Amino acid sequence: MAIDKRKVVYQIYPKSFKDTTGSGTGDLNGVTENLPYLKELGIDMIWLNPFYPSPQRDNGYDVADYTAVNPDFGTMADFEAMIARGKELGIDFMLDMVLNHCSTEHEWFQKALAGDQYYQDFFILRDEPTDWVSKFGGNAWAPFGDTGKYYLHLFDVTQADLNWRNPNVREELFKVVKFWQDKGVKGFRFDVINLIGKDEVLEDCPINDGKPAYTDRPITHDYLHELNQASFGQDDSFMTVGEMSATTVENCIMYTAPDREELSMAFNFHHLKVDYQDGQKWTIMDFDFKALRDLFHTWGEGMSEGNGWNALFYNNHDQPRALNRFVDIKHFRNEGATMLGASIHLSRGTPYIYMGEEIGMIDPDFDSMADYVDVESLNAYQIMLDEGKTPEEAFKIIQTKSRDNSRTPMQWDASDNAGFTTGTPWLKAGKSYKEINVANEKDGVIFSFYQKLIKLRKEMPLIAEGDYKAAYTDSESVYAFERELDGQKLLVLNNFYAEEVTLDLAEAYQNGQVLISNYATEAIGENVILKPYQTLAILAG
Repeated sequence: MAIDKRKVVYQIYPKSFKDTTGSGTGDLNGVTENLPYLKELGIDMIWLNPFYPSPQRDNGYDVADYTAVNPDFGTMADFEAMIARGKELGIDFMLDMVLNHCSTEHEWFQKALAGDQYYQDFFILRDEPTDWVSKFGGNAWAPFGDTGKYYLHLFDVTQADLNWRNPNVREELFKVVKFWQDKGVKGFRFDVINLIGKDEVLEDCPINDGKPAYTDRPITHDYLHELNQASFGQDDSFMTVGEMSATTVENCIMYTAPDREELSMAFNFHHLKVDYQDGQKWTIMDFDFKALRDLFHTWGEGMSEGNGWNALFYNNHDQPRALNRFVDIKHFRNEGATMLGASIHLSRGTPYIYMGEEIGMIDPDFDSMADYVDVESLNAYQIMLDEGKTPEEAFKIIQTKSRDNSRTPMQWDASDNAGFTTGTPWLKAGKSYKEINVANEKDGVIFSFYQKLIKLRKEMPLIAEGDYKAAYTDSESVYAFERELDGQKLLVLNNFYAEEVTLDLAEAYQNGQVLISNYATEAIGENVILKPYQTLAILAG
């Protein structure tokens, strides 16, 4: 399964992209309406977050029906029209598949609760719970009705883990994947897919909240190979990505090496924890540049040497905006945004752009807890108060780390609600929308730079296919790497700070050609002075 490595994916959180009905919630027709905008940007595929019927306890990741459209987002006819319009414009769609667990409102769980033994075996039921901890906090087991048994939920109590050891479960889930394939979908993003292979005998595991007992288990590779062979593996143009929780380079090589026939690529999140004090999310600290640099090098070189493939990103629906985390946005928003873009798009892997990233969107800067709706943020705020933080201290942390930071409405123009809706938006627009919006930014620095990065990947096999090698590994401010293919070499330098830095260049790059930079550049000599947040890519002479 050789994927097209020139492609770039754009992630849309449908609820916040564009509302065409005035309901305050984004919809599928809002996506269709703005496909020409994305065509202009140059992307090849859109990853859509879940739009299936759901009680919305976890923003649609609690699926109640895998093969239908939530009426809040439109109809199946709207979905089909969106796919068709995408095809006209050369844009394909990647759907989010949540196959580790389903909502307790799903028909399978309801039948199991009603006593149907066939469906009881769809879930992980035990007489005695283990000591595992849910990723949303608290016990990972809940009482299964009044049966005296417990069911496993690694996430919310309404998200029951599915029993992949039951072949009937696998068969049903493979049918779901094929259903959407038949609708013309050309990609899948598999949610927390490395958690599907729980141990056969479930035992207490006090280490790391029980994670070693269900993360990256060998049988997961067997399941993914089976899924591949039963569905998308027959189509060479198909693109799949696994969201991998607490994973390793070794496992991700296995998940993504083409000869293993599992997935096309893998997401990992280690680089987005470099601003977690002592590994804890609900803290405030400056990001650790060295940790970020070393993680990029470890994964870049490891996956390159093992013939694995990375999905590259800074932003998504679960993360605060990268600009707020890594850049002095008050003084260098344009430079920082373009530098971050280049550090991903010129690297080895498939780049993902999260909606609004291409116009330099930033966190919303909300005024009070009343502006937040994310359940994780509301829970965390209360926990911090219980731990003795003042309301001001707790709020500051929420402002910095909330998932709502990336879920605010897409900023289309300077009109009310950023042009997202004529109604009341489900989540307030960020304060910056009067200045930072598509209407203003489409002719601006960031959007045009992203267009150039996307074009370079399509035109240059060196960028799409080349190896990855770490460079300047001792630099305290510059993340640098080399790409090489068939004797052609490219050096990419990214200054992560507002201070200028001078680097000596290897002979191969002296008098080299500047491929792209976010500053006007002079001729390249024996050394180079990188300006604040400068990115500079030099082709060897």
